Amino acid sequence: MTPATIEASRVGSEARGPESALAVDAHGLVKSFGDQRAVDGIDLSVRRGEVFGVLGPNGAGKTTTLKMLATLLPIDAGEAAILGVDVRREPHVVRQLLGVTGQYASVDELLTATENLVLFARLQGIGRAEAKRKAGTLLEQFDLTEAAAKPIKHFSGGMRRRLDLAASLITRPPIIFLDEPTTGLDPRTRGQMWETIRELVREGSTVLLTTQYLDEADQLADRIQVIDHGRTVALGTPDELKSTIGGSSLQVQLNEAGDLDRASSIVTRLLDEQAVPSPEDRRLTVALKRSDQAVDVLLALREAGVGIESVAVAKPSLDEVFLALTGHDTHEDQTEEEETIR
Repeated sequence: MTPATIEASRVGSEARGPESALAVDAHGLVKSFGDQRAVDGIDLSVRRGEVFGVLGPNGAGKTTTLKMLATLLPIDAGEAAILGVDVRREPHVVRQLLGVTGQYASVDELLTATENLVLFARLQGIGRAEAKRKAGTLLEQFDLTEAAAKPIKHFSGGMRRRLDLAASLITRPPIIFLDEPTTGLDPRTRGQMWETIRELVREGSTVLLTTQYLDEADQLADRIQVIDHGRTVALGTPDELKSTIGGSSLQVQLNEAGDLDRASSIVTRLLDEQAVPSPEDRRLTVALKRSDQAVDVLLALREAGVGIESVAVAKPSLDEVFLALTGHDTHEDQTEEEETIR
């Protein structure tokens, strides 16, 4: 064991006490790039043993926040601790407590899967025999055994992502940072990654997950912090966030997309509630405080001569929550953050 690893083990052991119930504890985090504030006073409290989702569009400040917590970017203002260890004062210890998987695979394409994992293990002070044993175990866990001797340049995107996550788990850190782990993956591979993340939590890990996929946050996260333009706009469980915009929603598909603006105005006057139009499918989504309000909306639209093709009443989704909180969806702002974790 290296001195830093020994120190991390000591801290990790001490952090199991009730005084260190938070895996991540940050207050007032600020990061600026020139005149732009990428992170503007964010607080973050992640409990041990949970999947904590940070949800927001591209450019919201998700990656920048993770990079500060992982000691990869200096903190301009505010304070942060990982398992009670101060990020600024003891960055070398913090790094031993974390496994970080960024948006892009950080593996060497010229090496095989086994060689990559052995290399990562050796760089962390693990002996050659133990490094090979760990590599074999991780390749089996991530269903990569058959590709163990294959160069990474021949891997699919999903295989690269799984190998990258395996590399971050060489030392079995108590906290894992996943920055948009399923970006660019097909639905089947995304599902496999989701199950891998669930298994890590069942084995005792704490996961801090950033994503712009609302379904991913809904499926995985125990709690979700919604951020936009570098600031927190909401925090709670998926159900708590959904309840903020009503118990259910009315989805009305109109005959003509040109009627959307008029229908939205009718809903606003009737319910004092902003309707969410979707021009691409001529749909209007209306948050309902009471289920009988659906009848009032439909009658008002009919009296106004707005043609209706179909009607459905559904429980609110995180998509509607995000639209209600920010006024846009998670893909509207395509501005990339200054850097990504690699």
